[in-house]
Amino acid sequence: MTRHLPRLRARLPRVLVLAALGLLCSSGIAQAETGNAATPPPGPACAQGEFCAWAEEFYGGQAEHVDLRNANPEECIPLPGNLDARSFANRMAREVTIYQDRDCSTEGDFTTYPGGGTFVPQSRFLVRAIQIWN
Repeated sequence: MTRHLPRLRARLPRVLVLAALGLLCSSGIAQAETGNAATPPPGPACAQGEFCAWAEEFYGGQAEHVDLRNANPEECIPLPGNLDARSFANRMAREVTIYQDRDCSTEGDFTTYPGGGTFVPQSRFLVRAIQIWN
């Protein structure tokens, strides 16, 4: 044991420097990913106060917009034009539940997203209807 102690002491500064660099690099990556999650998509605009849906992943294709002028809270709202959305953004101040089923049935997949700026470039399932909460 005493023979290995001088070698350990000689290598300890290198190990500590490598560990510190690893921590610094990993926290920088986490911050970059977190910052991108709230960034609006490039291209078609989704204004504050709207829920926007796109037929293609990564906000591709024509955007369909839903807001409180054309939707009543707590009602099931099928997406306009029988859209099957693969990406969406919730820029409303309210929570919005997305549904796989056009009738907002809970037999299919459904998930609620917070308001204020939630951007989902690749939905886990095709979104066919939404419900806006008070």
